[in-house]
Order: sequence, then C-alpha cells, then structure tokens
Amino acid sequence: MDQNGLLRLGIFAAILAVMALWEAIAPYRPKEVVRRPMRWLTNFGLLLVSAALARFTIGAVMIATAIWAQQQGLGLNNLVGMPALLGGVITIIVLDCAIYWQHRLAHMIPILWRFHRVHHCDVEFDVTTAVRFHPFEIVASALYKSFFVLLIGADPWAVVIYESMLSGFALFNHGNVHLPKSLDRALRLLIVTPDMHRVHHSSLMDETNSNYGNILSVWDRLFVSYTDHTRTNDHDMQIGLEEFRDRNSQSLLGVLWLPFRQP
Repeated sequence: MDQNGLLRLGIFAAILAVMALWEAIAPYRPKEVVRRPMRWLTNFGLLLVSAALARFTIGAVMIATAIWAQQQGLGLNNLVGMPALLGGVITIIVLDCAIYWQHRLAHMIPILWRFHRVHHCDVEFDVTTAVRFHPFEIVASALYKSFFVLLIGADPWAVVIYESMLSGFALFNHGNVHLPKSLDRALRLLIVTPDMHRVHHSSLMDETNSNYGNILSVWDRLFVSYTDHTRTNDHDMQIGLEEFRDRNSQSLLGVLWLPFRQP
C-alpha cells in the first residue's frame, strides 16, 4: 500500500474507533443484540470485498487520474493556474456536489437503486452502516468521481483530503449518537449531522428519498431535498427497507446477490 493509502486507512481507522467508542458509551437508539454479529459480519465483509475488488481492478484510479491530469495540464485548476489552496477548496466543493447527485440518482434510476438498496436494507443505523455498500457500487462511484477529478484538474493531495473527508463524514453521519439539539441545529447549517442523515434511513420512502448529502448540508437545501425531521420519533422509527427484512436479505451472500433479485 502506498503512502496515500496508508494515510487514508489511518484516518479511517481512527474515526471508526472514536465513533464505535462513542456509540458504546452513549448509544442513541437501542440495538438488536441478536442481529449484531450478523450485521457486523455482513457490513465489514462488504468492506473487505469492496477493498479487494478495488485492489485488483481500478485501484487508486482517482489519484492516478489527478496525477495524469496534472502532467497533461488538463482540467480547470491546471488550465487557469489556480493557487493550490483555492484549487483544493474548489475540488472538495465540486466533488461533494457530484457525490450528492450520484447519491440522488442512485435513488431515482432503477438499475442504480438495485445496488444502492444494499446500503438501505440495513435494519439498524450505526457506524458500520457507513461501510455497507455493494462492491460494484464502490467501483462505479470511483469511476464517476474520476471524471470530475479530470474536469477539475484536481491536485492529487486534494483528492486524498477529499476521500478522507468523505469516509470520515460517512462514519460520523451514520453514528448511533445524538448531539444536543442546539449544537445539531448549528452544525447542520453547514455539515450533515447524524440526526439529519438518520432521516434518510427511515423505512418511509418519502423520508428515504431526502437528505442525500454527505459532507455539506447545503446541497439538500439548494436542490430541495431537505427533510428537517421524521414524522415519527427518530429514536424509535423503523430503519431499513420494508421488503428486505428477512434473514436471507441480511447475510453477506444475501446482500451481494440482492441487486440481482426481485423483492
């Protein structure tokens, strides 16, 4: 693993450990202890399968694209000769907006939803939900983001920073934790909080089809997909998709096959 990969892995592991400890000390929602071993096996199993697939297919395609664009002088930042700091900020903003639309389209386009519903069929909501994605969706996402890396002419280090932020915020946003209401309200003016994102994992589809943001909360407000709170108490609301609550839909093999089956 290269230096960039080790840095991202270290940041990911540190945030995962902090969130897991926070959940253990002060969980917001009660967990179903009976399901927990299977959930951990499924969610972390998906993470390992995705990491292996990326390793032996596209690998660090976003970094490679950024390096190639820099060498060829391609993309907005390279053509304009933008200062590194400004270019980095633009990279983070553009990529975050791109991820918002990737997420929203994954709910709108049936073939994309087939793969993305692996994430939403989790019947609990905690930090492990953040890594519960079908490997094919992970690969497709990397290719999609690489297009914007090329368009921006992103600096490789800006890509590393963004990817670290993306995974870090995903772990934070999926945490089974609760912030004081006043703090949550202040933070969600700029960033996505666990209480804001929890709405997105409601079993009610109009709530599921809202709050798509990962880092910046502005996209949901700007593109009119923001839902302030759930219709029921979010402490007790049902999490996950109604049609995929059986045991077969929760196993590792079950979720890997889930995109190819009918409800």
